[in-house]
Amino acid sequence: MADQYVQTLDGEQPPGLDSLRWDELPEGPVLVLLDQRRLPAEEAELVCTDVPALVEAIRTLAVRGAPLLGIAGAYGVALAAARGYDVAEAASLLEAARPTAVNLGYGVRRAAGAYETAAGRGADAEQAAAAVLAEARQLHREDAEASERMARHGLALLDELLPGGSHRVLTHCNTGRLVSGGEGTAFAVALAAHRAGRLRRLWVDETRPLLQGARLTAYEAARNGMAYTLLTDNAAGSLFAAGEVDAVLVGADRIAVDGSVANKVGSYPLAVLARYHHVPFIVVAPTTTVDLSTPDGASIEVEQRPGQEVTELPVPEMVTGVTTLPVPGSSEAASGAPGALVAPVGTQAYNPAFDVTPPELVTAIVTEEGVVSPVTGAGIAELCSRSRQVTIS
Repeated sequence: MADQYVQTLDGEQPPGLDSLRWDELPEGPVLVLLDQRRLPAEEAELVCTDVPALVEAIRTLAVRGAPLLGIAGAYGVALAAARGYDVAEAASLLEAARPTAVNLGYGVRRAAGAYETAAGRGADAEQAAAAVLAEARQLHREDAEASERMARHGLALLDELLPGGSHRVLTHCNTGRLVSGGEGTAFAVALAAHRAGRLRRLWVDETRPLLQGARLTAYEAARNGMAYTLLTDNAAGSLFAAGEVDAVLVGADRIAVDGSVANKVGSYPLAVLARYHHVPFIVVAPTTTVDLSTPDGASIEVEQRPGQEVTELPVPEMVTGVTTLPVPGSSEAASGAPGALVAPVGTQAYNPAFDVTPPELVTAIVTEEGVVSPVTGAGIAELCSRSRQVTIS
């Protein structure tokens, strides 16, 4: 089960938050998540004591974002091992929690492999569990390091494409500290530009239907003192037409062998707009997001979310004196929290979580190993050959 406890922080806290951490309690180890469903109104933590609780947290987006899902998956296997549960069953449950983000499966398999290796060498249950936890922590460190390197490579690319600084960057969904062991992927590049004094404006798509841009990216931008403006997704075209966008920075949940990119739904229209208006469309993702078992964009399984997320809006509820909006599809909504209908009862909704952008619309893919541009299968293959982190699924 998972026990939630609320921790409300004042506005003077530093911008860094632990999106995820391992904790040792008297009753046993737990995985503690910053519950992203409750942001920005409330900084609340969710305590997962077992794998089913973590799977529910993943499915309901309490924890989300491709790199962080990989880390969460690895820690989930460690949690199963430490508490004496069936590790193989736990790994299977975790890997199936969300189908599109390849990092989740990568982290789970890597941690499960550490367990199998330790057990194969004659380790007892406690030693095998320690080996899994060490592997999860190593993956956590590697992601933080990858984030830092992506930020450097991405800022260098921005400066090359847009000499003179004063960048006006549009981003979609959320790609900051909330999705990473470090400061993020695409957001980390924008943050590096901000710190270097070269970010004029961060345009933040609200990102329908779950508003990760409005709730999460704007939250992170505000905490970091960045100049940002929130816009409705369908207002992006007018910004491009007015010449107010210098570059688009997005993350990725899966990159196919040919360079096709699956990212939060709405990314593909931005790529089309960017191409028409001659604006760079840049994808920032760690090499663990490249899936060598997925040959092209048509082979990427796109997660379909509940129609309720589109046909209803959450109604505010009071939690410890703070007004919050439970996200549709979250545990609060699933348990019967009221929602306001915005479509007639019985309306069918098309609600894919992601869309796929073909490589010819991607100006560059920025990874911790460097930049791929133009984006081709050969370029992806060369990138993977430089990275020891990418393995065939």
